[in-house]
Amino acid sequence: MPQGPAKVFPMTMTLHNALEIVGGFSQPSKMPCQGFSIPAWLCKTGGKLRGIKGSVCSKCYALKGRYSFSNVKNAMQRRFDGLKNERWIEAMTVAIGGTEGSGYFRFFDSGDLQSLEMLENIAQVARNLPDITFWLPTREYLIVADYVKKNGAFPSNLTVRLSAYMIEGKAPIAFAQKYGAVASGVSKAGFSCPSSSQGGKCLSCRSCWRQDVPVVTYKQH
Repeated sequence: MPQGPAKVFPMTMTLHNALEIVGGFSQPSKMPCQGFSIPAWLCKTGGKLRGIKGSVCSKCYALKGRYSFSNVKNAMQRRFDGLKNERWIEAMTVAIGGTEGSGYFRFFDSGDLQSLEMLENIAQVARNLPDITFWLPTREYLIVADYVKKNGAFPSNLTVRLSAYMIEGKAPIAFAQKYGAVASGVSKAGFSCPSSSQGGKCLSCRSCWRQDVPVVTYKQH
């Protein structure tokens, strides 16, 4: 299947200018790498789920704690505003390539996909950086489906993980597999993510980034 249109850039942008355009990166204490976060209050599907009792988004961690600090909120808004820049793909490529030494990167420690175009742009960034493994968790199932119908398979270094809607709800494994993605769920007790026994950190675990791990279950925050 086609991998989507190639977008070739001269990559002459400086690292300083690239970071200005993308708004910098988040530094999740749990993660072995940087992340890209935008405001959770702008989530589309998540915004609907927030009003549903028992949904994962009804207890959204990205709407409390340090995410409620004004400097963090302002930084996330800058990243969201930067998505409109016509050189965003180039800027993200230069910024991640110039600052991320772990070989890994996470999208959306806060927030979610906004559009098909946004997912296409992220996929192009992944193609531009084949030595970095990307993890993208999302509840925007239909955007993922639309991407695959239009562009074919995701880049091999981009792991798209569809997140369950409900706490203790069934992870969307079948839907994910249909579109070349993987899945995740949230549980009060039956979780597989080891971070809760590792001081809240990933440490050596990279299951979330692995396409051969069909489902990861996180402990309810």
